[in-house]
Amino acid sequence: QIRDAPPPSYIQSLGLLGKLATTPAIFEPFRNAVTVNQIRSCMGKLFDIYAELERLAKREDRRIEEAQLPLLWVLTPTASPTLLDGFNFQPNLGTNWTEGVYFLGLYQKTALVAIHQLPRTEETLWLRILGKGRVQKQAIEELTALPEDHPLRESALELLYSLQANLEAKRELETEDRELIMALAPLYRQQMAAAIEQGRAEGIQQGRTEGIQQGRTEGIQQGRTEGIQQGRTEGQYSILENFLLVQFGELDPIFTAFFPIVSTFPATEFTLLLVQLSALSVDDNGRQQAKELLAQFVLKTRFGQLETSLTNLIPNLIALSPADLTLLLEQLPELSEAELLAKF
Repeated sequence: QIRDAPPPSYIQSLGLLGKLATTPAIFEPFRNAVTVNQIRSCMGKLFDIYAELERLAKREDRRIEEAQLPLLWVLTPTASPTLLDGFNFQPNLGTNWTEGVYFLGLYQKTALVAIHQLPRTEETLWLRILGKGRVQKQAIEELTALPEDHPLRESALELLYSLQANLEAKRELETEDRELIMALAPLYRQQMAAAIEQGRAEGIQQGRTEGIQQGRTEGIQQGRTEGIQQGRTEGQYSILENFLLVQFGELDPIFTAFFPIVSTFPATEFTLLLVQLSALSVDDNGRQQAKELLAQFVLKTRFGQLETSLTNLIPNLIALSPADLTLLLEQLPELSEAELLAKF
């Protein structure tokens, strides 16, 4: 059963990216300008998914509605007029889509975002951060100018720091990548300094505040924090469930056992998981790989870099009964690596 749509506030916080995700979708992001062959490959994979969904529906004696089929979104830092014209990509400005967003025919269910053409608005900031060169530099400058408590700033910085870490792991960096790392360094130091100062201020305030006032203040703050976190968690739960339902059809209890803990992932880890899941085939082998990927991300989030012993544990983990797996995942935050291994 498909859950309700994510809270509007969650979708709104993602701007244009959130709008792209309001219907079933497959995202294909490219670091460099997408090529003709890459678009053909993406579309081929999309139609393979459709064929598999049709086979599953026929086997289960049900009908797939057009609205249930995912839309392919190609995210590219630049797109030449030749490429756009060659595929006959067309803008759709009359239906509230912004400049830089292009569509193929209705039944081809393929769209392209040319990031360098997006207008410089807060709504497009998430996507422009994924651009290159001048576009990405401008997006970082706009991010820096946001208030420190702005929700978009924190989420976007998580994404950028993840990108920074991936770039720094490369042995040979392009000039643009070096410039990006240099641009992010002061932002990172600024955020760390703000966190230290906030901790210091909160410590002083806590020492001064006493009695009923302290309880009231902490209660209000805790309520706000829990409300924001709950909305974000519910949104990610719904996105993950709908994403896997579109890709694999009916989900067994092993899949759903992972949903509560995966829904609490930071935005960067959650997005990375979705990207990797979207690359899997939609057959039984892909379903098994998806379960292994969920288990891998859960263990990596809990223990950091996975040693061989934990990697070898993944098949045993997803072989548990749904009840045993659910119980183990509830206990996982309190278990050490040795305690977890001792259970198998």
